[in-house]
Amino acid sequence: MVHIDQIKLEYPLHWLVWTNDYQNLQSELAKKLHNKEKKDARGRTPLMLAVTMGYLESARILLNNEANVNCENSEGWTVVQEAVATGDPELLHLVLERRDFQRYTSRMAGIPELLQRLKQAPDFYVEMKWEFTSWVPLVSRMCPSDTYKVYKQGSNVRVDTTLLGFDHTSWQRGNRSYVFQGQNDGATMMEIDHDLQQVYCEQMKAPDEALGILVPNEETVSQRLTTPIVTSFVDTEKISFERNKAGMWGWRSDKTETINGYDCKVFGASNVEFITKTRTEHLTETDKQRSKSNKTPLQNFLGIAEITESEAGVAAATNLSANSSNPCNLTAEQYFDPDWDLQGKDIGRPKELNVKVQKFRANLWLCEKYPLSLPEQILPIVDLMAISSSHFAKLKDFIQMQLPAGFPVKIEIPLFHVLNARITFGNIFAIDCEVPKVARLQEEDRLTCVLDETLFQCPAGYTQIGIAGTDSRRPFVEDEDDLLQFAIQQSLIDAGTEKEEVDIWEALKAQKPSRPSTPNFAGEEERQLQRAIQASLEYYQQGAGAVESSLESESPNVDSDLHMALLLSEKQRRKEEEEREEEQKMLEEILRLSLTEK
Repeated sequence: MVHIDQIKLEYPLHWLVWTNDYQNLQSELAKKLHNKEKKDARGRTPLMLAVTMGYLESARILLNNEANVNCENSEGWTVVQEAVATGDPELLHLVLERRDFQRYTSRMAGIPELLQRLKQAPDFYVEMKWEFTSWVPLVSRMCPSDTYKVYKQGSNVRVDTTLLGFDHTSWQRGNRSYVFQGQNDGATMMEIDHDLQQVYCEQMKAPDEALGILVPNEETVSQRLTTPIVTSFVDTEKISFERNKAGMWGWRSDKTETINGYDCKVFGASNVEFITKTRTEHLTETDKQRSKSNKTPLQNFLGIAEITESEAGVAAATNLSANSSNPCNLTAEQYFDPDWDLQGKDIGRPKELNVKVQKFRANLWLCEKYPLSLPEQILPIVDLMAISSSHFAKLKDFIQMQLPAGFPVKIEIPLFHVLNARITFGNIFAIDCEVPKVARLQEEDRLTCVLDETLFQCPAGYTQIGIAGTDSRRPFVEDEDDLLQFAIQQSLIDAGTEKEEVDIWEALKAQKPSRPSTPNFAGEEERQLQRAIQASLEYYQQGAGAVESSLESESPNVDSDLHMALLLSEKQRRKEEEEREEEQKMLEEILRLSLTEK
């Protein structure tokens, strides 16, 4: 077992946090002799330790001395999430403000470098088509799509889009352009709202100037303290890439497809797991019940695997001490000794954890001879857009893996549980379809893209107001675990209001919800699930008029739904059997011909 003197020597800042000696902590930090980001035996920095234990003054001193807020512990939880778990609004407010400030300064400081990297690469125009798809019947029809138009000239970049994001109540639509202008001594960003003919212009700010504009409001703090803590990520450690195959048994070859005129090798990424972890230990019983009741029939219908986990301390909660920072009464020797088995015990509130795991298969279409360079031209663009778009942030994480050789002309990756994003590059240099202010110049052995300089300037007649990113369109990527649930329920529904509950059937029919004042939730979920399945089956049986007409006279009860499901299953089975028979006939014919030739 380690001794106190060893702890003080190896983890001087951690020890002062452990004892909540914030006065001496300030003195030690002033000496600038210690590594503020060093992690202890449990994977926590001094700041993470202070926040987890709920020590407000120690956390304040570390933050004032520029300790990194954007770090994670060994379990993948961030400082902000641990601050939420304490339930302390003052601590959370402090951490959120510093988190936003640090994100702002680090990302803004990196933009000039990105633009300088782009300056060295050839100019180009390309379109990135984003399609949101799902394997769930009818969901794909309700998902939005968009085409990002990307212009690059020297160190200037412009990206046009109409799908702005998701604000937890609906998809945000609009006609926006994001312009980044690189200069020798910095960069300027413009967010152009073509609908309102307004431009939000921002010069790169010094850190001290930016701090005042990034103060979280009380509503943000309150919302976080009354909702579950959620983190979602794609587990990339197990992912492997392999060529997809085409052809019949024995004659299967590597699959190739033509995407927008370019021959591409098709790869599949296996063992892709999308994991969502949810914590609720900071919630009151009322908040927990509300979060449970918010679970929709859609979630049950999707059948997402859920694993409920709890730390050892939860089961024995009645025996824990009243010390909320160390309820399991761990000693410093136990905590700081890496060889000591804590047997599930830890500092801070005992976690109440729920884990959802969904397995996916991502797909890649790679072209070895493509006019664009992924690292030199596309990655800097993705880096720029990842500042304000969670979709681009997830794309960035995926393409930074060790991909097979070639340019990813088309990528299909998971975003949220059953929702995939399919990104396809096309219309390079506006060859396939003419684009205003984009021209081409044929040189000796290559085609050069020529862009009009006015593309990167404020349009005539537009009003310049405010500062980009200081209004509701904040340049930060927030947690979006409920995106699919809210998108299906509310995004593309013409009827109803944001506060009204909408079930799947009503969403499909665009009808206003009609619910009893005190619904039986179990019965309601069963009824809605049956209706959703019925709607799905009807959609896929549009060609089977006889079946539909025979069922229209029946009441929408469980028997009719089951009957429809059986009919569809039988139809699918016959189709697959016919395909197998056809392949068998082809195989026999090939064998016969081969024997005849001999």
